[in-house]
Amino acid sequence: MVTNYALAADLAWQIAKEGHAVKMYIGDKVSKDTADGFVDKVDDWKEHTGWADLIIFDDCLGFGKEAEKLRKEGKFVVGGTAYSDRLEDDRQFGQDEMTSVGITVLPHWDFMGDRNFDDAIKFVKDNPGRYVLKPCGKIANEKELLFVGAEEDGVDLLQVMEHYKKNWGKKMKFFQLQKYAKGVEIAIGAFFNGKKFITPVNVNFEHKKLFPGNIGPSTGEMGTSMYWCEPNKIFKSTLEKMSAKLAETGYVGYIDINCIVNGNGIHPLEFTARFGYPTISIHMEGIESPMGEFMYAIARGEDYNLKVKTGFQIGVVIAVPPFPFEDDVNTYKKFSEDATILFKKPNKDGVHIAYVKLVDGDWLVTGGCGYVLVVTGFGATMKEAQAMAYRRVENIMIPNMFVRTDIGDRWINDGDLLQTWGLLP
Repeated sequence: MVTNYALAADLAWQIAKEGHAVKMYIGDKVSKDTADGFVDKVDDWKEHTGWADLIIFDDCLGFGKEAEKLRKEGKFVVGGTAYSDRLEDDRQFGQDEMTSVGITVLPHWDFMGDRNFDDAIKFVKDNPGRYVLKPCGKIANEKELLFVGAEEDGVDLLQVMEHYKKNWGKKMKFFQLQKYAKGVEIAIGAFFNGKKFITPVNVNFEHKKLFPGNIGPSTGEMGTSMYWCEPNKIFKSTLEKMSAKLAETGYVGYIDINCIVNGNGIHPLEFTARFGYPTISIHMEGIESPMGEFMYAIARGEDYNLKVKTGFQIGVVIAVPPFPFEDDVNTYKKFSEDATILFKKPNKDGVHIAYVKLVDGDWLVTGGCGYVLVVTGFGATMKEAQAMAYRRVENIMIPNMFVRTDIGDRWINDGDLLQTWGLLP
């Protein structure tokens, strides 16, 4: 298991619990001790490629070329390609690729170079409206700088761009303005085996804001609700059309497209060409097939009868300070470093590790960022899944821990709208 930022720890742990020998490499120095005590760790993953029957590249854009090289050497690999890395990292390229296969995308405009903010500010003044500002390239993964305009004349976006120009102008050399579309935000995803998509597909609803009610700063993710189904209208209108492109480049792994849907249609936004977090942990709540067996099968290009639970799954992120402000080292050391994770009852069903280590039988917080656990639940209805997940959360005690208490509530309104628009089976 090869990862930059240790978020693959939960998948590695699950495969190890299934009886497989697992070795894990973590590139980030701050996260090095994550998963200590849960899985075996190595300092140089390249020294162990001969030992491995299967190599899994995790949430690490930029490893696509390494994965391609290993495939050419005859190794079985779950991971991206140079093409899939670019799909996610270069928003313009991703949009162009969607258009090339007949996927309808929202109007968008790219701004790059030394005068990018000046040009974008002039554009919005000349064309007042609601837009979404999306940073591109490396900075898009390092900082939560995406901004969704709320004013119909774009005046709030103009203020933000003036601020970004002053504070981020030297680093944010490339960004995109996308026409705002009102509707339900939904992601459609599936696993790909290098040749075709494996069904069923996954429909999920992210909760990115820090506080209940979807307010506060954006985070990597505070929780997600989802379900599995046979290919539906959203999948057939978006992700399925990418099948030939992915097969041509040999992509193996999970991929999804985030969309806005409304009564006027389906509007794809961008790709996540890798495991998502906490998505993969919630997947494992719903997938009944052994994960090690499944990963090995798709790496070999085999068709696979993926067995999943019916109904719904929910994942709730448990965090501690300084999350979501990962660079606040002093806050982490004061409030969270090596904090003990306690369980009122010994049952750990639905508990998935993120930045955690096991020392002398104790689970401890590590990693520096405050993203600690994902707690999952399932049920025949979204309410049942929600109730199970939060019962499991109540069993956990960590000093200064916090969660969003409304993961899954979106379904009440969004599900009705999706049914009305004929987008759900």
